[in-house]
Amino acid sequence: MSAITQPVFWLALWWGLALLVLGRRRRVAVRMLWSGLVVLGLLGFTSVPDLLLRPLENRYSTPAKAAMAGQVGVIVLGGATEHPGVFQAHGQVPLGAAAERMSVPVGLMREHPHLQLVFSGGEGRLWATGVSEASLAKAFFEAQGVDMARVTLEGGSRTTRENARQVAALLGERCQQPWLLVTSAWHMPRSMAEFEAVGCKVTAYPVDFRTGDVSDWTEYALADSLLRWQTALHEWVGGAVYAVTGFVGRRL
Repeated sequence: MSAITQPVFWLALWWGLALLVLGRRRRVAVRMLWSGLVVLGLLGFTSVPDLLLRPLENRYSTPAKAAMAGQVGVIVLGGATEHPGVFQAHGQVPLGAAAERMSVPVGLMREHPHLQLVFSGGEGRLWATGVSEASLAKAFFEAQGVDMARVTLEGGSRTTRENARQVAALLGERCQQPWLLVTSAWHMPRSMAEFEAVGCKVTAYPVDFRTGDVSDWTEYALADSLLRWQTALHEWVGGAVYAVTGFVGRRL
């Protein structure tokens, strides 16, 4: 899904098609090349992908501190670490744009000593490196001084649906106790649906927000905007696919 939710992928196909017809229909090809360039330029306005991200991020609010006492632990979904080659070369866990998925749970565990932590994340890369996100999470939490006796690692899941199923199998009946679910705010709607579908009692604790209340229509940043487009399209398309497959699965 990662390719089809990237606007540049479709622009590359559009430009490739233009080059194929360049020799026979030069005028059409030139128009296609220029129109693709114009679209690329327009994609740099961050306010448009923000319109797609904001309703996802606003679906769930962060729970009040008073609610922490009733929770038994925190379920943290992977997606915050970068390529493990950095860790293998330098011994430091590389965190990406979703670093709050890792840092916020550390703060919660320090503030609330009764909380347990379950981290779920395998290796979703097409070309496996042999290093799971769970192993990187272990190194990160150890470096932060987290009591590892309170941490459970699940390193076999590669998708959000597998996160939910693997954690449910790992916790068993304990999954029906109240848990906080920590993941990016834009990823939370799909995550909550999957964990509730497997019978886990979870309360959303969204982190890694990408949007505020409003967006400046003059804000322009091509690289950042393309990442926002990819994130937004990935979640909306992924949510639709999960909803359809989940419905079909229940009907069968």
